[in-house]
Amino acid sequence: MAGPKRSIFEEVGEGAAPAAPRPGGIARRSGARRGLQIWMILLLLLVVLMVVVGGLTRLTGSGLSITEWRPVTGALPPLSEADWLAEFERYRQIPQYELVNRGMSLAEFQVIYWWEWGHRQLGRLVGLVWALGFLGFLAFRRFPPGWTGRALLLGVLGGAQGAIGWWMVSSGLAEGMIAVASYRLAIHLGLAFLIIGLLAWYILLLGRPETDLLQARRTREGRLFSVTGMLMYLAFLQILLGALVAGIDAGRGYTDWPLMNGVFFPPEALSLEPLWRNFFEHPAMTQFVHRMGGYVLLALGAVAWVMGRRSVHRATRAAFDVMALALVAQVGLGIATVLEAAPWYLASAHQLVAVILFLAILNARFLSQYPIAQSIRSRR
Repeated sequence: MAGPKRSIFEEVGEGAAPAAPRPGGIARRSGARRGLQIWMILLLLLVVLMVVVGGLTRLTGSGLSITEWRPVTGALPPLSEADWLAEFERYRQIPQYELVNRGMSLAEFQVIYWWEWGHRQLGRLVGLVWALGFLGFLAFRRFPPGWTGRALLLGVLGGAQGAIGWWMVSSGLAEGMIAVASYRLAIHLGLAFLIIGLLAWYILLLGRPETDLLQARRTREGRLFSVTGMLMYLAFLQILLGALVAGIDAGRGYTDWPLMNGVFFPPEALSLEPLWRNFFEHPAMTQFVHRMGGYVLLALGAVAWVMGRRSVHRATRAAFDVMALALVAQVGLGIATVLEAAPWYLASAHQLVAVILFLAILNARFLSQYPIAQSIRSRR
């Protein structure tokens, strides 16, 4: 009979001695881990693509073009002229059409419709890939020990993301609204990054054998792990702040740098009542807070990079170098986006590099926790 399951966080030598391995067992588990990793890499790529397409959907003003949530039947687009006219008529009933796009032609409507439809189709594709993979691994009993719950969690979060997506869209259909509520957009984007973070961490765990992870954990660099933890949470907060800026197009109102309309802090940033509304709804305040968050993130990233360069592990040092390059690129893109009044191509690049930076921070954090062993000769 097999011995008790061991946690990857358990130190070698703790607990009862493991049972002798059965022939072929290690190979089967290794193959299952590789298959699970490939599946999660595919999911990660699809989710990142969905974030990029979602950003472009918002930048093109297309997010409210489909006014109903039909998870199943909505997969089919309008197939006839009558269908298109009916869909267009539904759009003409919402405030965005009346206040922003009044007089839009059917051809112009079709352009924004396809953006939103494509975004929703990607969501359906992500759900399908998850469901097929999960059921397949479950049916053939290919989940390594401890991974069934993790895979199920990804599906639950994905389902919640679809519901939150409609909750976000519905806010833009209310009276007087011409776009979705910025705080709902921030929640929607934040959950996407949570899913990206979990997928990336799982992929890194699956990329190395459990025995390697056990040994690597004994040489973990605790201070680096802690500082990258702070950096990860701060980057996540900065992403949410960026969503608040994007949600009210605050990036197009103050297009000088390092000042804002010639001053450090615009006095109108506190003009709304009650006070808390300014942090969600005032372009000056949301952009100011996002700028300050970028400066703090850059400073903490510089500290983390200096600490990371002192690591004895070559792969860890390289990971911190990549993280620093991504951080500098993101700050530069953020400044350029402000100076150019947030054109779609810069705003989209800024969002994509945010994903790359987040992944780079996670990789540096992972290697701080699980350093890659190397020979003494190679430690230079």
